[in-house]
Amino acid sequence: MGRGGVLVERIAEIYTDGWGRIVAAMIRFTGGDWSLAEECAQDAFAQALRTWPESGVPEQPIAWLTTTARRRAIDVIRRAGVERAKLREVAIDASRRAAGQPEEPRDFPGDFPGSMEDASDERLELIFTCCHPALSNEAQVALTLRSVAGLSTAEIARAFLVSEKTMGQRIFRAKQRIRHAGIPFRVPPPHLLPDRLSAVLQVLYLLFNEGYSGDPRLCREAVRLGRVLVALMPDEPEVMGALALMLLQEARRAARLDADGDLVELADQDRSLWNAGQITEGAQWCERALRHGRAGPYQLQAAIVACHATATGLDDTDWAQIAGLYTALRKVAPSPVVELNRAVAVSMTETGPTEALRLVDDIDGLHDYHLFHAVRADLLFRAGHDPDDAYRSAIRLAPTEAERRLLTARLADRSATSPRSEPRTGPPTRPPAAR
Repeated sequence: MGRGGVLVERIAEIYTDGWGRIVAAMIRFTGGDWSLAEECAQDAFAQALRTWPESGVPEQPIAWLTTTARRRAIDVIRRAGVERAKLREVAIDASRRAAGQPEEPRDFPGDFPGSMEDASDERLELIFTCCHPALSNEAQVALTLRSVAGLSTAEIARAFLVSEKTMGQRIFRAKQRIRHAGIPFRVPPPHLLPDRLSAVLQVLYLLFNEGYSGDPRLCREAVRLGRVLVALMPDEPEVMGALALMLLQEARRAARLDADGDLVELADQDRSLWNAGQITEGAQWCERALRHGRAGPYQLQAAIVACHATATGLDDTDWAQIAGLYTALRKVAPSPVVELNRAVAVSMTETGPTEALRLVDDIDGLHDYHLFHAVRADLLFRAGHDPDDAYRSAIRLAPTEAERRLLTARLADRSATSPRSEPRTGPPTRPPAAR
């Protein structure tokens, strides 16, 4: 990779790490003008692409970008102030001339609003502001993914299965609602935190999922914000469960891809590559959460992943316990994906693949989901039936080239005798409202 490519890659890394921080700082600086804050942040990155090839990346790139964005905001605010002042002056001068009065001396407009005072964690404030109950759930998630994670409108639209224009309008209306309703930019007081918890946890996990299938820095950011949230709400078990779930899944990252970047199925992963420290910490958070006796979706999903993470292999996995956890999960968070994963677990118990195949065939709403057909193909093969058509459907629907290659290899081989696809125990990356 040439010098220019390395620089672009470095700026992309800084964008992932700093977008939410810069936007949050600019929202505070501009007095809550979300559109201006994002515009100035974008201008700052554009300026970096023009300037850094000659000057090099500064020692503190996020501080450089924030300062550049701030200067841009000052220019915009001052220009707007000058224009407003000129309009007032024209009107006053016309009135004075009509009355035969002399003109008065003109003053330059005063200073701009806002300040650059630091907050304890501006990104957390940004998340809670985005997740205000005055906004719909879809708007909360979309606005946070745009403002905190820096996902493009097109990327968010694909996640929600709507057009880019529709998503752009939704995000614009959410920003306008925040501004016109005077929603404060802050972490709410303790008595208001529970009202926004569900949306905040959903946003954190969607951010984690976006990184889990792509950029690991997004995973680290979601985990970091999860830790902040646990410190903020130390007695809320679902917050602990969400943190546990992210830690336990992140622990397996190093084993999920081979040297060529292809997916490695759960049955074939080198478990020595799993991060033992993250597994231990995640299991401890999960246990601590479950002791509260209020098992919610994130706690149950964390418990399922913990069963996989603490086993030495598929044969050592407590599949009966996993099936029971999925049964509990479908009571508190029913979805076709939960039913699909429960069927996989059932197939590995004494019940076997034939009964699991019946469960899969009874699931509605997943016929456009590649893993539905991949699981069904596996169960057909293990039950002694021809799986080829199911594999072809899975390949056709697979969203990434890596998954298509994996499924194509399975179709060519057809030698598996156990479920080799890593089960999706957490919520799908597609927001629930879009299912």
